[in-house]
Amino acid sequence: MKKLTKAIALAGVMTTGLTAAAFTQAEEVEVAASAAVSNMYLWRGQDLGNGAAAVSGDLSASMGGAYGGIWMSSGDTTNGQEYDLYVGYGGEIESFSYDVSVLSYSYPGDDAVNGEGNTFGLTELIVTGGFAGASASYYYPLSSNPSDYKYITLGYGIDAYSINVGIADADGKNSDYTHVDLGYAYSDNLSFTVSKIVLMDEEDSFDDDIKFAVTYSLPIEM
Repeated sequence: MKKLTKAIALAGVMTTGLTAAAFTQAEEVEVAASAAVSNMYLWRGQDLGNGAAAVSGDLSASMGGAYGGIWMSSGDTTNGQEYDLYVGYGGEIESFSYDVSVLSYSYPGDDAVNGEGNTFGLTELIVTGGFAGASASYYYPLSSNPSDYKYITLGYGIDAYSINVGIADADGKNSDYTHVDLGYAYSDNLSFTVSKIVLMDEEDSFDDDIKFAVTYSLPIEM
């Protein structure tokens, strides 16, 4: 009888502990939202809006190192309205940071490129590592649109300044190019980026003019 009583008491303590832990985890869930406007849709060294301004918004939730959300944008004059879904996990081990995420680009509208809409037009696995201000990311396609497209970034940041080198590689597509971005964060809300494609295949016709992007973002109270 004493053993049974102790077992019931222990079970009660464990249940209480689990319940408290569940509430603690629930309290740790953070929801954030933001909106931004930019004079161009600058993506991997290219102006996808052909000079048009872009308006975007983001809604995300995170708990511990895990996170997920949706990002929406206008400004892509070729593919139309866009929304991206993403999930990931990241953290730090001493001075080393890491992040693994999956990102899907979707264009639900009708246009000349996507026809009746393109859901999950491109899905990428993104692996990022960082150390002492330097970072490297590898983007691997999980979808078949296109299946041979890969993208790599190498970056370094100090205080409000940053430099990023992006390398696009599409086997057999004559779409290989390298761009360099210089960034300056004037404040938490206002940032500037100067971007230029510095290398590309001779058969490609990417716009290699210098691009200057100004972005203003604002958090939305939740």
